[in-house]
Amino acid sequence: METFIQLTITGLANGAILALAALGFVIIFKATGVINFAQGYFLLVGAYLVWAGIVQFGLPWVFAVVVALVVAILIGVTTERLVLRPLVGESVISVIMVTVGLSILLQGAVQFIWGTEPRPMPTFIPRGTVDVLGAPVSLTRIWAVVLAGAVLAALALFFQRSKHGVAMRAVADDQQAAMAVGISVRRVFALAWALAAASAVLAGIIVANLFGVSGEIATFGLLVFPVVILGGLDSVPGAVVAGAIIGLLVSYTAGYIGGGLQQVIPFVVLVLILLFRPYGLFGEVRIERV
Repeated sequence: METFIQLTITGLANGAILALAALGFVIIFKATGVINFAQGYFLLVGAYLVWAGIVQFGLPWVFAVVVALVVAILIGVTTERLVLRPLVGESVISVIMVTVGLSILLQGAVQFIWGTEPRPMPTFIPRGTVDVLGAPVSLTRIWAVVLAGAVLAALALFFQRSKHGVAMRAVADDQQAAMAVGISVRRVFALAWALAAASAVLAGIIVANLFGVSGEIATFGLLVFPVVILGGLDSVPGAVVAGAIIGLLVSYTAGYIGGGLQQVIPFVVLVLILLFRPYGLFGEVRIERV
């Protein structure tokens, strides 16, 4: 029972972080129709920016996070404005290859500036253990769930209550109708990339506090793809539910089976979902007539 509780908390923590990163992926797809293969590398950039702000420049935690968010948002908005907007009307594969190129560019920039040596992240999540139903559980995992959950809740309120959030939902539903009532679709596209970059940075910071600052953060970010396929490319609730499912599945597989199978099982799920339910658990089923 003790092992089960520990694995469950670990899985929920990882799942909450994955849901946060996947939410940015879903936001971009819903608003712009772009499949962003660079989302995992925004986690890497965010973690290194915060580390550099604290360790290399001596900034307080809050300022380092703000600087990282601003830089990541500028990268996202610039990419949308200068690279992806001119590709409107081009084939889907062209846009996908651009985001793949962006991921390689971000990875190369990180390695060029900071190298490949892993670095410890300065602690901002309390360390130690806490007793949960008789099992000692890492306090960092519980804080990861709380922080990721708080950010997800804030984003949900943004979409439901704010003017810009409602505009994004309108553009996602029908771009032509949104333009007819005076919503700037271009501004919404830029906002989508800004929010996606910001959510990825926050997820990257939490991952770095759990595992340290290294290229492994981008590897963790690759699990975003099984999450969004399982939940549905255009479903925000699906990203949250699928994040928890994938996180728990990886944790249980690592704890009870091992042998590296936990690295493979999310992509097995991805293939099975594509074969039997390609729109995901909560994705919108679209039927095209030709």
